[in-house]
Amino acid sequence: MTYRGLSIDELHALLVSKKVTPLQLAEEALILAKKDSNNAFEYIMEKEALEFAASLKEPEVNNPLWGIPFVIKDNFSTKDIPTTASSNILKGYVPVYDATVVEKLKEAKAVAIGKVTLDELAMGGTGTSGHLGMTFNPHDRSHKRLVGGSSCGSAACTADGYVPFALGSDTGDSTRKPASYAGLVGFKPTWSLISRYGLFPFAPSLDTVGIFARNVKDSAYVLNALAGHDDKDSTSSVRPIDDYAGEIEKINPKTKVAVIKGILNSISDKTVLDKFNETVKSLKDAGFAVDYVDIDEKILSSLFPTYFVISCAEATSNNANLDGIKFGPYYNGATFEDVVTQARTNGFSELIKRRFIIGNFALMKENQNDLFLRAQKNRRVIVDAVNKVLKDYDFIYCPAAPSIAPKVGEASDRLSNEYLIADNHLVIANFAGLPSITLPIGIKDGMPFGANITGRAFEDKQVLQMAFELEKHTGLKNLVAKGE
Repeated sequence: MTYRGLSIDELHALLVSKKVTPLQLAEEALILAKKDSNNAFEYIMEKEALEFAASLKEPEVNNPLWGIPFVIKDNFSTKDIPTTASSNILKGYVPVYDATVVEKLKEAKAVAIGKVTLDELAMGGTGTSGHLGMTFNPHDRSHKRLVGGSSCGSAACTADGYVPFALGSDTGDSTRKPASYAGLVGFKPTWSLISRYGLFPFAPSLDTVGIFARNVKDSAYVLNALAGHDDKDSTSSVRPIDDYAGEIEKINPKTKVAVIKGILNSISDKTVLDKFNETVKSLKDAGFAVDYVDIDEKILSSLFPTYFVISCAEATSNNANLDGIKFGPYYNGATFEDVVTQARTNGFSELIKRRFIIGNFALMKENQNDLFLRAQKNRRVIVDAVNKVLKDYDFIYCPAAPSIAPKVGEASDRLSNEYLIADNHLVIANFAGLPSITLPIGIKDGMPFGANITGRAFEDKQVLQMAFELEKHTGLKNLVAKGE
């Protein structure tokens, strides 16, 4: 029997009944990992996975993650396991500690089978800039379509059925956009709900841990294991956490949903729009209030430039320690400056260098008022506009992306409304620190596409409940890419 593509619930039932063992699940996942054709792996943890899985003997009935295989985006620190963030600057780096989320999943007896690819240092949205090259979308076996980024490896492994869930990270849409392209559930929880200790920082005011799964309830299981305060992360919330999986069916029947007209109007793909409108009708037919509301188009058009300035500025500061002395390959030089210059010149791709230059430029004393501080002020304008909508509505609901996954070479940053708004509106949740989830709603030309639900801060349980309800209406869950 193959266990490829089974959900956490399905695997848990087999484990509890002893029809399969954690070792057998790990062995199959490792076989699939070794055969991967999506270019999804940085490091396969064969020895570690087999040893840990073999140590798990008696099933834990009330622990749904016991014995379940998963993969880790390679920007999470893993003790004694190479961790590169898909960048040559970290080649050879082996951390001496686990990220808190990795530690928690080990405590839950989940079995990590590998570290997976990302856009270099998690900067980028295409899955093409990592040092091992581009990661492909498993729904297109011709390798002509991208899976998206930056959490490309996590998305590819989950969509191809190697594992039922994966760890990602989300700074602008890095979990939720690939989820749309790969037919997955991609969840970005409230900022601070999950500890980020051991997650390599890109833009800490925006960064969150992300979760990939193939159905909404599996996402809730993982959130149950990861949520909560961590003394090692001073930004982690001290609020009590909910039972996200146990209460997932208890949605408020008086739920009110807002659809942002400006986002919808920026999308030209008729299939996406028609399927999205079908889901709106199904929610209305189920008794939920759904209204179309406005956010000033000038605000929506400012999302990407605001994000770009803030994220580049924060990234410049956060990655100053990648200097070839503390981390990465060492290059001889006559002076300290020579060593650092050679390390950063050879260690970073052109994309990263450009972002660092932009970030440094925005932070220069003479530019701060016009660029960095102006972007921060506009972030407040954006957050106020979003919170104004969420004062009257429980959720914002919109297509997650303007179309299906782009073909290799098609991805563009052209400054059209479709790019500025439809391709980048998910950053709203990062600016405001809100819980946000993408789930599949349709298929076009064999490729999935999704919609996104964003809720109020710390109402992660309600967001999962709404997503669970929508999933029942679409019937699209547990999607697995067709075999080669």
